Amino acid sequence: MPDGTLAHRRRLRPLAELTRARLLEFVREPAALFWVFVFPVLLAVALGIAFRTKPPEAARVAVAGDWGTRLVRVLDRADGLDPVPSDRDGAAAAVRSGDADLAAILDEAPDGRPVLTLLYDPERPGARPAALAVDDTLQRALGRRDVLKVERQEVSERGSRYIDFLLPGLIGLNLMGSSMWGVGFAVVQTRVRKLLKRFAATPMHRSDYLLALIFSRVVFLVAELAALLAAGRLIFGVEVRGSWLGLVAVALIGGLSFTGLALLIAARSTTVEAASGWMNFIMLPMWVLSGSFFSYSRFPASVQPAIRALPLTALNDALRAIMNQGAAVTSTWPQAAVLALWGIGGFVVALKIFRWQ
Repeated sequence: MPDGTLAHRRRLRPLAELTRARLLEFVREPAALFWVFVFPVLLAVALGIAFRTKPPEAARVAVAGDWGTRLVRVLDRADGLDPVPSDRDGAAAAVRSGDADLAAILDEAPDGRPVLTLLYDPERPGARPAALAVDDTLQRALGRRDVLKVERQEVSERGSRYIDFLLPGLIGLNLMGSSMWGVGFAVVQTRVRKLLKRFAATPMHRSDYLLALIFSRVVFLVAELAALLAAGRLIFGVEVRGSWLGLVAVALIGGLSFTGLALLIAARSTTVEAASGWMNFIMLPMWVLSGSFFSYSRFPASVQPAIRALPLTALNDALRAIMNQGAAVTSTWPQAAVLALWGIGGFVVALKIFRWQ
């Protein structure tokens, strides 16, 4: 056997054994399995049910006045309005207490013409549209002609629903959280228990130890992705319009990117509290800014470049492009480049500053 081949096998053996040990350590921890596999699926199901596609709730209208009975009959035939008979004081009180979106009081003027009074709080969601709907319904009942014909079409196709937007964001959050906590905490806890000092006394290279942590994450990363996609498909009918292979590739790049950041945090942290603080410092802004639950386009244009440079933003954008738009994986190269810069940069710096003790 050539000396080069034997040396290569000896070089790979510590890496393989460390990867195997890390996998076994993770599998034997029930709490870790719950937070990595079960909790993200439960979160996706809960949010998907909360924001499922459903008809809008009817606006509650407290109706009073001299002609209140007639107004109730008119509004009862309109879509999106729920008229409730009341007296003047009761209608106003219902608006103040939030029991009604608005109060509609229809009286007869001295000249015999009807006069409509609408009471509502403009700060209350749905109050202003309800007032417009009541006004429009009554005007139509009194004979108003609409010159312009309006056709309304509702769009609820798969790929455009909120759950289709949400699921890629949840996948990104889970990849970030499991990579950061799963790798960063493992290193810090090993250092706290003085095990890293023992590793330092072996012929193992620092790169073997750090790469073993990364490779062990890759195994579980694929399982995490499969669990969330299966739940989305079976419960909500979420489809992957693009390439499955491309989706897995993007998810792997994203997971490895966050693993590099986790190693950077854990390279010098000597306590669990310090590592936890740094991880929260890095992850919490991305929870809010990176568009996991709502579009980051709501933020000012001046901060958009900085938001798009965040690794979770890049991962979410790439996942949504493949899943919802059917984009080719090659079209996501800008996002992949952002993820690669964060991951490789974190790993290289961690390798240089890593401390065994």
